[in-house]
Amino acid sequence: MAAPDHEKYVVLALDESEHSEYAFDWYVQHFHKSCNKLLLVHCPENYANVTMMMEEPDGPARVEELLMEVNEKVRRLEIKYKAKSDAKKIRYEFVRMPGEKPGHAVLEVARQASAIFIVTGTRGMGKLRRTVMGSVSDYILHHSPVPVLICRHKEKDNR
Repeated sequence: MAAPDHEKYVVLALDESEHSEYAFDWYVQHFHKSCNKLLLVHCPENYANVTMMMEEPDGPARVEELLMEVNEKVRRLEIKYKAKSDAKKIRYEFVRMPGEKPGHAVLEVARQASAIFIVTGTRGMGKLRRTVMGSVSDYILHHSPVPVLICRHKEKDNR
């Protein structure tokens, strides 16, 4: 995934939230250059208790249903960002990464692509909530080998 000399990779972490959409829009409006190619990285929701579910009588059917739901969500997300990228004539690649830790997945893509920076949205959690629940943007910020742009807005209408 190494970029040619004239092409530079920018990694943009995506989920289904309005925060990701805001980060995409803000990046496009304020930072994007024609020599940049966006790597839109999504790490789908993971169901850690799948093995426990398999032991239940309707477990295999439920697991298959959950996987179909996840795949459909990813497909809709990819279609959405394809349309947004195409409308702005942005070269991009949609990257679906497996794993329980989206922050790790985003950094792995950035390393493999020799990205020049990473863009992510944030939910703006407080310090206590971020400590208890974890934060993808916080993890990326503190472990990234390249600069990180964290896009935050306090209100939906404040774009």
